[in-house]
Amino acid sequence: MTALRDATAGATNMPPDSADSPNNAWRALRLFSVYRVLVALILLATTAIWGGEIVFGSRNLQLFQYASAGYLALGLLFFLATGNHVPRFEYQLGVQVVADIAFIVLLTHASGGVQSGVGLLLLASLAAAGAVSRGQLTLFYAALATLGTLLEQTYGMLWDDASVSQYVQAGMLSIGYFATAGLAHALARYARASERLAEERGIDLADLAQVNQLVIQDLHDGVIVLDGEGRVRQRNAQADRLLGRPARGDREVRLDGWSHPLGESFVHWRRLGEQSTEMLRVTATNRVIRPRFVALDNDRSRGGVLFLEDMSRVQSRAQQLKLAALGRLTANIAHEIRNPLAAISHASELIEEGGEGAETRGRLVKIIRDNTRRLDRLVQEVLQLNRRDRVAQERFAVVDFLDKFLEGFVQSERVPRSGFVVEAEGNPTVCFDRAHLDQVLWNLCRNAWRHSEKKDGSVRILAAPGYTPNTSVIEVADDGPGVPEELRSRVFEPFFTTVGGGTGLGLYISREMCDANGAVLEFLESGRGACFRVTCRRDHVKAQRASDAIPI
Repeated sequence: MTALRDATAGATNMPPDSADSPNNAWRALRLFSVYRVLVALILLATTAIWGGEIVFGSRNLQLFQYASAGYLALGLLFFLATGNHVPRFEYQLGVQVVADIAFIVLLTHASGGVQSGVGLLLLASLAAAGAVSRGQLTLFYAALATLGTLLEQTYGMLWDDASVSQYVQAGMLSIGYFATAGLAHALARYARASERLAEERGIDLADLAQVNQLVIQDLHDGVIVLDGEGRVRQRNAQADRLLGRPARGDREVRLDGWSHPLGESFVHWRRLGEQSTEMLRVTATNRVIRPRFVALDNDRSRGGVLFLEDMSRVQSRAQQLKLAALGRLTANIAHEIRNPLAAISHASELIEEGGEGAETRGRLVKIIRDNTRRLDRLVQEVLQLNRRDRVAQERFAVVDFLDKFLEGFVQSERVPRSGFVVEAEGNPTVCFDRAHLDQVLWNLCRNAWRHSEKKDGSVRILAAPGYTPNTSVIEVADDGPGVPEELRSRVFEPFFTTVGGGTGLGLYISREMCDANGAVLEFLESGRGACFRVTCRRDHVKAQRASDAIPI
């Protein structure tokens, strides 16, 4: 950046710190040349009309006219030189300021000294020099002007009728020269710094706008920027792919004219701030979308941004993930079935060969019976996976449900009731399929009792309000050794088990059933034992399918 700036400065004969606006600096110098020509013309015209009757040329009219004519000729020459940018900017500026000082001091002397007021013309020259120059040269120009004014006053005292008291006026005028030059230079530096900062911010904003445009255009969701009246100010290509091209021109596109249901949703959101959870099917493109509005600066009256989520794409990806998971599950099921079938086949062959005693045949029959039961249990648990799609949610109290559940659980599993303790914070409610929740708690309690110390209160069941609104939690914890740290990430994997004879599908099926009911099953790391938490909704939330989408 510095090298580029220096190269630009050299190409335009500009100082480095003026290179941010070289054309402006030359233009300012050219305009000041026009000002110089106009001042010389006015002075010549004044003396031509009134002669020496006024203050201009009152001491020496002929010298005043000659100096004005020379000042006019020099102004025209400077005007031509600034147009060609030759010689360098610094040289032209220095020559012009020194010429201004010399001619104005000469005009001041011809008009009777500092009391004539002609010396005030130097203030404009010094201000112009301070505005376009660099460094401390402005103070040098002010020093030259002060020196010229004092020398003129001294010459007037020695050879003309100037008074000693005029030194005070000359001194005050000199102070004005320094003040004007310094102030003009400071203001010019501040202005250049502000311009440079504004230019850098402008570049940053342009880059940011370009990046935002690229990001918006590359989004898989449609993006539509709306003003407070529902007019479309900006949109990406994905919005056109989801909704189709609007019927009217881009400048007058309104959301309600493009899609009436979306327009109504926008008006409802702008007034009440409520988002619609319904999915919409676009007739023109046959796409299923879910709209979502976001306010600009938290002020809905100014409009907002509409995000259009392509649910067809989401559902397609979810279907692919399900198929991939089904493939892995099928492979694991085949592996789990192969081992029992091999044992049954081998035992059957031994029985068919005969020659064994009754004790051996009994042992082989037991192997066949055990592996058959194992296969039956595996098939039953796999069939339970199909139940996740048949959800009949209802709202009920957790504590009452837990009391009935434990009665059936301890009788079927033949475990003591004293081994389970129910702790409740009030009587929270959940929205769950009773059969699903029964199966989930059955798997969790059976695992907890299996790994506990099997004492009174070894398994603790907690029912409490959730940690977020509209949720309740059910925790099942035991006092056993817990899950080893290296195995905690695999507890929900299908067919992963640390118990001999287990299928490893209990926790996997439990999580799938929780997911079907809008709940979350998670493993919590505790100081002792294992703890599983089920976070459930309190109110029913319908899972909308693509077939339920409202056509637009």
